[in-house]
Amino acid sequence: MTRSIADQSLSELGGPGSVLARQRADHVRLDRLLHELDGTTGRAQEEVLTRIDRLVFSHAFAEETVLWPVMRRVLPDGDELTRRVEEEHQEVNELVTELETLAHDDPRRAQRLARLVEVLQEDVRDEEDLLLPRLQERLDAGELRALGRRWELVRRISPTRPHPTVSRRPPGNVLSALPLSALDRTRDAVDAVARRVPAPVAPAGELVSRGLAGLAGLVERTRPARRGDGPPTAR
Repeated sequence: MTRSIADQSLSELGGPGSVLARQRADHVRLDRLLHELDGTTGRAQEEVLTRIDRLVFSHAFAEETVLWPVMRRVLPDGDELTRRVEEEHQEVNELVTELETLAHDDPRRAQRLARLVEVLQEDVRDEEDLLLPRLQERLDAGELRALGRRWELVRRISPTRPHPTVSRRPPGNVLSALPLSALDRTRDAVDAVARRVPAPVAPAGELVSRGLAGLAGLVERTRPARRGDGPPTAR
């Protein structure tokens, strides 16, 4: 009987460098952020959501490009298992994209935010209780650590924002990764500076950020970026 990786010791997971341990560490950070998000409003809510986004989207991209292809290769039902989580990732992309357009007093915002938290928690449980234990059954500790190194490298250079029209599978996500990561991380830096500069200067940073978002949108909608899903997860 498989055991959730949430209930296993670090040594059972293959050590701190194992992909299982790295995944769980990110899930712990996400849980803390979701608790921090609870009850927030206005600017405080936006700041916590930004930190959640930066964690979640790079984490998910690394899963989709490194982990799930391995699962589809080593498990007979890997396609079905990973499809379920990819659909959760897709919904997170769509919810965050919508939240970015909703004013704080929009009555739809609380409902969308509650659903985002729900999907993120479902995703963690599916991964820790179902997918990752199945992967653990097929790979030894050395293989899990090697996979962890690849996952960590990809996570550090992955996009950090929602891109709901990009394929959740290779080759689309791989082909779009470099331009989207460069645009997202540049936009992150611009936004961080804009929050610190005097109010009269801030609109210039916002204009640059919107321009970078527009370029990312163009990348998302290219045909290569949408290749790989079958059937497509994007609605």
